[in-house]
Amino acid sequence: MKTLYLIRHAKSSWSDPGVDDFERTLNKRGQKDAPVMGKIFKKNLVKPDCIIASSSRRTLETAEIIAEKIDYPLGRIISNDNIYEASTYDLLDIITKLDDKYSCVFLIGHNPALTILANLLTDVQIDNIPTTGVFVIGFDFTHWRKVCEKTGTFISFDYPKNYK
Repeated sequence: MKTLYLIRHAKSSWSDPGVDDFERTLNKRGQKDAPVMGKIFKKNLVKPDCIIASSSRRTLETAEIIAEKIDYPLGRIISNDNIYEASTYDLLDIITKLDDKYSCVFLIGHNPALTILANLLTDVQIDNIPTTGVFVIGFDFTHWRKVCEKTGTFISFDYPKNYK
């Protein structure tokens, strides 16, 4: 069994229009929401074997905040340049090349690719994974390379506004 957590980065700041999109940081809401989801993971004893995040600043900040809350070593977060502006099939390619030693993986990235991927992999259809939203998918096999369209089972969908 494999479990994939599709996690959208926390809310980012648009306060400085001169900052490149890739370099945008988390805003106050993002800095509050990411720890909320991290605490929920910790409470539910969710501990990934691997965290892979887009190399954009806001996504790495989200990954680091969540990792700290679940006692995941920051040095083990994998920053992947290919997640930023990735298509759904780019993300699928990353997933199918994961090492099979990982049973539980957090993939932290961006919309619209994450939402489209969630809809592609399961029979559940959602309109949007909101910022810091988490869509969890289970796969009934031991090899990541088998992940493809409609092979996943929807487990849960959660986001910070559920806790306000």
